Amino acid sequence: MSLLVVLYTFATLNAIPVNAVNNGLARTPPLGWNNWYSTYCDVSEDLVLDTSQLLVDTGLRDLGYQYVVLDDCWAEEQRDETGHWRADSAKFPNGMKYVADTLHERGLLFGMYSSAGEFTCAGYPGSLDHEKEDAEDLAAWSVDYFKYDNCFNLGRSGTALTSFNRYKAMGDALNATGRPMVYSLCSWGEDQVHTWGMSIANSWRMSGDIYNSFTRPDALCSCDDERDPQCISPGTHCSLLFVLNHVSAYADKSRPGAWNDLDILQVGIGGMTDEENKAHFALWAAIKSPILLGHDLRVTDAKTLSIVNNPAILAISQDPLATAALRVQRDLNVPKDKYGIGETQVWSGHLAHGDQLVILLNMANEKQTISVPLEEIFVRDGAGGIAPQNHINWEVYDLWADRMSDKDAESILGAADGSAREHVFQQLNWYNVTELSYSEGLKQRDPRLMGKKVGAIPAQGTLEAEVSRHAAKVFRLRSVEDSSTKRRVAIKDEL
Repeated sequence: MSLLVVLYTFATLNAIPVNAVNNGLARTPPLGWNNWYSTYCDVSEDLVLDTSQLLVDTGLRDLGYQYVVLDDCWAEEQRDETGHWRADSAKFPNGMKYVADTLHERGLLFGMYSSAGEFTCAGYPGSLDHEKEDAEDLAAWSVDYFKYDNCFNLGRSGTALTSFNRYKAMGDALNATGRPMVYSLCSWGEDQVHTWGMSIANSWRMSGDIYNSFTRPDALCSCDDERDPQCISPGTHCSLLFVLNHVSAYADKSRPGAWNDLDILQVGIGGMTDEENKAHFALWAAIKSPILLGHDLRVTDAKTLSIVNNPAILAISQDPLATAALRVQRDLNVPKDKYGIGETQVWSGHLAHGDQLVILLNMANEKQTISVPLEEIFVRDGAGGIAPQNHINWEVYDLWADRMSDKDAESILGAADGSAREHVFQQLNWYNVTELSYSEGLKQRDPRLMGKKVGAIPAQGTLEAEVSRHAAKVFRLRSVEDSSTKRRVAIKDEL
């Protein structure tokens, strides 16, 4: 029997049949790179190919970063006489098929961009009413990932059904080509996309555009999710805190093949501290957002590399159970900054093999001691402490404890050639998914994915840690009970 999700949109009641997208793609959140927040319209064949080689050279490809996504400004300003796109020949002299083929030869996948409007956000030809031609072009160019924006939509928005139909038209056109492509909606969270995005796409943007700020408010990010949850003008310049608070009510809508997209990663762009960047990366992994690096890889520094190459955090993103963490605790009674902002949060999520992720997030203006009892960590399995996990003992593992050192990261970035880099990776015994997938590594309890044991929690006990200002503690909990108890918990999580 098909599932009907009833969407109430303003004064109109619309029924849309929703089935989770099942194109076999993005069964765990996509990992890759997108140029927008580092180069904007300064795009070229050299940029894409140079970046792709850096993904290989820095070992990021071998940690799962496989999508190289070219954003706006790649096209000519006019379509050809048949209504098809024309790539800018000055920027891409060998054409898009050449770019895709080169990426494929390097073991990478190619992503491109358009908007579900008359124009793209930068004013180039959009795909609204040109879905068939544009999908044919994408397929002919061997594109693997398609980001579809929301600018200049000719007023075809304002209800869930209107936006659904506009985005479904491109989804149908992509499917008609016969080429598998990850379909990524960039609809800014408008028109309740979290209730229908999974029926046609592999991911959907759930808020306005992020920017490189941890908590700072900005008038351009106009929605206040607590006072106006139906806001339809989400805007831009949304802080990490805004995005997290906005997604918290429907983080559970993600599922294998269909993900809440929290926007491109800001790590390495500047504007945030090292601790803020670590928290940012960990939360994106925990909530199961696609992780597309947003910084310019040509100028990557050691601290940035050692954040985004942490296999213990990436294993959270790529966990085969594919269940997003949820916010289970929030405290607003903490020291505020000059903008009157400050809070702490606890996020908790099921992992494969009966493990549990817990993130203690401090967005207060001072160091805080954050504590959370097991009954809250496992509240989704039963309130009031009735969850079975509340009655067993747990080991606590710190997932940042084995972060690559600055010295080793600098050795990789400064290596004279591939042989020298490979020597560093071999000495470090660094994780490589081409040798051992995250799924198999987690099954084997590979220590490179487990973190470092730092403590234990007795049955019905409490997890507590001191967390620096604007930072997060990220823990994997592992049961220490007998194998039969652990298996019962794992089975419950997998149902």
